[in-house]
Amino acid sequence: MLGFVADSEYGIPIRCPCGGRLINEVRGKEDYDTLPGKRFFTCKNYEADGFHYRQPWVIGVQEELERLTKRVEEAEQVMMGVSNLTKQIETLEEQVKILNEQVYDLTVQVDTLEKVCFD
Repeated sequence: MLGFVADSEYGIPIRCPCGGRLINEVRGKEDYDTLPGKRFFTCKNYEADGFHYRQPWVIGVQEELERLTKRVEEAEQVMMGVSNLTKQIETLEEQVKILNEQVYDLTVQVDTLEKVCFD
C-alpha cells in the first residue's frame, strides 16, 4: 500500500488513499520557523506513517502545471495534424473533381464512338 501512496503523490492530490479528504494547510511562523508560511496539501487524518498525504503545495502545483503544459502541447500537435489533414482533404477533393470531369469526358467520347460505329 505504501508504494501506491508514493506513486499517487504527483500533481495536486484530490483525495488521500485512506479515504480522508485533503485540506490546504498554511503553517504560521510560530509553528514552523525554518520555512514560515509554507503550504501543504495534507490529509485531514494525517499521521507520519506514510499512508497519508502531506505534500508541499509548491511541488504539487509545479507537477500539475507540468502535466497541463504537456496536455496543451499534445493538443497543439493534434490541432496541427487536423490542419494538415484539412489541407490533404482539400487537395484530394480537387483531384476527385478533376477525375470526375475526365470520366465525364471519356463517357461522352465512348457515347460518340458508339453512335459512329453502330450507325
